[in-house]
Amino acid sequence: MKIRKAIFPVGGLGTRFLPATKAMPKEMLPVVDKPLIQYAVEEAAAAGVEEFIFVTGRNKSAIEDHFDHSTELENVLQAKGKSEALITVQQMMREPGSVSYVRQQEPAGLGHAVWCARNQVGNEPVAVLLADDLILGTPALQEMVDAYQDGNMVAVMEVSPKETSSYGIITPGHENGPLITVKGLVEKPAPEKAPSNLAVVGRYIIEPGVFTNLAEGHKGAGGEIQLTDALASRIGKAAFAGLKFSGQRYDCGSKIGFIKANMAFALQRPELRAELQKWLAEQISS
Repeated sequence: MKIRKAIFPVGGLGTRFLPATKAMPKEMLPVVDKPLIQYAVEEAAAAGVEEFIFVTGRNKSAIEDHFDHSTELENVLQAKGKSEALITVQQMMREPGSVSYVRQQEPAGLGHAVWCARNQVGNEPVAVLLADDLILGTPALQEMVDAYQDGNMVAVMEVSPKETSSYGIITPGHENGPLITVKGLVEKPAPEKAPSNLAVVGRYIIEPGVFTNLAEGHKGAGGEIQLTDALASRIGKAAFAGLKFSGQRYDCGSKIGFIKANMAFALQRPELRAELQKWLAEQISS
């Protein structure tokens, strides 16, 4: 089934990256030479998404500017004959009218951020992508769209049992290749209470019924409205599957994950790989 719309919750404060994020959205932090949010938008576009819904907060105008024309910059690049850079800048643009912005007026949780986009979504399934979760390799959303039929779907990966308290954890049912029936879902359980070590990462496809549950405003872990709680409440009412994606996920919401992502993505670049490998070898041996 085609997924036409995607929600990008970008209203967070990014406190773990202060002072860098005091005046710059955390979603604009670059991995090599491209901001995190651009990777997420490109992943969605490659999976067939046509409408891009950003749920923003205060001080997020840099994201809007990033996906808009910069006439002065484009004119300078054209005048200086920097055609490759000009093409790079212009390719970031989406079709006019395909990008919208909704303000999340308070930081009330991921579920609340998704609910804020309800009027833009309408009565159809929608993808949700968290820019903090950067995936190297086959785009996770493409794998999800290829496998999706109806109901709800989350991307999942195995984590160490001691890490379950940092994730939403599924109770797995029947497995069919990378697809797993989800029988239960709990947000950030203690290791001794976790139903498995299969953790949800920041890629979702949700059906309209989830918005009905989010509208009730029930608060969960951390005193926030959790998307995982709304998804769990739909079990038995709509199909629910987890998909073990094949790519490598980097948690760019943490400093070490962000550094690892920069290294990994740089090593994929032919013009950077050799020099970076040499430098890394020197650092390890010194």
